[in-house]
Amino acid sequence: MATTTTSPRPARILIINPNTSGSMTRSLEPLLNNTLLTSSSPTTNPTTQITYFTSPSPGIPSINSPADATASTSICLPHILPLLNDHDAILVACYSQHPLVSELQAACAAIENGRRRYVTGIFEASVLSSLALLQGTDSSFGIVSTGKIWEEALSEGVVTFLGGGSSSSNRFAGVETTGLNATDLHDLPAEQVNEKMKEATKRLLRRGKSPLGPVNAICLGCAGMAGLDEVVRQACVEELGLELGARVHIVDGVKAGVGILMGLVNAGF
Repeated sequence: MATTTTSPRPARILIINPNTSGSMTRSLEPLLNNTLLTSSSPTTNPTTQITYFTSPSPGIPSINSPADATASTSICLPHILPLLNDHDAILVACYSQHPLVSELQAACAAIENGRRRYVTGIFEASVLSSLALLQGTDSSFGIVSTGKIWEEALSEGVVTFLGGGSSSSNRFAGVETTGLNATDLHDLPAEQVNEKMKEATKRLLRRGKSPLGPVNAICLGCAGMAGLDEVVRQACVEELGLELGARVHIVDGVKAGVGILMGLVNAGF
């Protein structure tokens, strides 16, 4: 007698852009289609279905500080809560310790329908991925981000996320910034953006010549940096030479976040 098998339902992941920039949201789609999914359209992929949310207007056009992140939470949260039942996992695509992550984790935990839902942010996902990629005990990871305010905010965020006080950041080389904001990454001429990215990357790599050891992983510290990994790679090669520059891991938090969430959904942890 013939038997039939039922294909598992695709994992449904909601990616949240908590600023109002539709162009930034759209820049994420080809990144994920080309690198994580097995078909040209996320809606037809057999294992993963990705949908996107952009902050409504009026909202925060560019999240340039922790205060902006907090403000965007109050704007976005009421619109996101009704979507939770339709998704298995949520990724907050803002490179910060964004309050939406904890708010949505609490909201998902309160839904009593017997199904787990997973929430993370691209900041948290990139830190976890970088730690997994470090080679030996004498290597470190760092972050290339946008405005100078993020140097302190993200450094404190790493310590808070890893726990254990300042000793938790022994593998962390620090943050270097471009002086640009998130919207500049899309609006300014590519040559100007690329030069700023290279300068910040090279400064970060030079930190690896301290007792922390070489920088083996670099996090792209803004969702708007999607697609700029090749520019960072060029800077690594220019600073370290072809062989060593090619060894540096460049971690895109959006890709890292989707990968982690897919694994959690599939494993059912």
